[in-house]
Amino acid sequence: MKINKIIYLLMASLMLVTTACDPIVDEQHLSNSTSVENVELKATNTTPGGNEIKLEMLTPGVTGYWDYIMDVALTDTHTFVMPVTGTFNFTYRGTVGAEFFEKSVPVTITTLDHEAPPEWGALLGPDAVAGKTWVFDGVGGDGGKWWFMSPPDDVNSALTAWWNAGGECCPPVDVAGKMHFDLDGARNYKYYATAAGEALSGTYKLDLANKKLIIFDSKILGAEAGNNDQTYDIVSLTADKMVLYTPRSLKDKGTGWTFVYKPQP
Repeated sequence: MKINKIIYLLMASLMLVTTACDPIVDEQHLSNSTSVENVELKATNTTPGGNEIKLEMLTPGVTGYWDYIMDVALTDTHTFVMPVTGTFNFTYRGTVGAEFFEKSVPVTITTLDHEAPPEWGALLGPDAVAGKTWVFDGVGGDGGKWWFMSPPDDVNSALTAWWNAGGECCPPVDVAGKMHFDLDGARNYKYYATAAGEALSGTYKLDLANKKLIIFDSKILGAEAGNNDQTYDIVSLTADKMVLYTPRSLKDKGTGWTFVYKPQP
């Protein structure tokens, strides 16, 4: 009996020890395939100084994407046409395994030898990095048509004024403001309610395929008559004039609204 009791106590003690121990975990840790310093990027003009650019990420074991200012490319190699001249830094954002990183490579474009949409040059001016500032093409009560009510839901009728608010009696609160577009490392946008006011910074997208200008995290001049998503139809965009249209105005939801801008003198 004593022997059986001893064996029983030993078995019970072993069970307690076994259940009290922490389970063994086979932990695996991410490790870098290379160092960030060794990630090799290459950006080249396909012609001397030309605006067709080839971007390459040449290091094995790295995953990520190119941010080439105009858009992003989810590939290691990407060729595209820049629509403007200047010096630009194109950025690769990725991971080497256990570490995220971003690195940039510069390219200088001196000539537009590949066809590019002229609207980019019109919007940004001759120096896209410095950018260009736009203001209303008029002042309150001047009789001109630069901020007016127009027919709804028809961009082809955008230049038809139902009520010439800005030119007649009731200009927008930011009539003396300005807005600035550039490509200084990104699609930068700044809105100023007055000429010397504080900037409301955001970004923009020039969607030429759908003929739209979209503002993110900011607003355009005359936005009190704009729309909820800050998406505007491009009626025309030249070096001397930009005309935008919203099919449903915030100021009067049964109408459209048209905005006319010129470069800041």
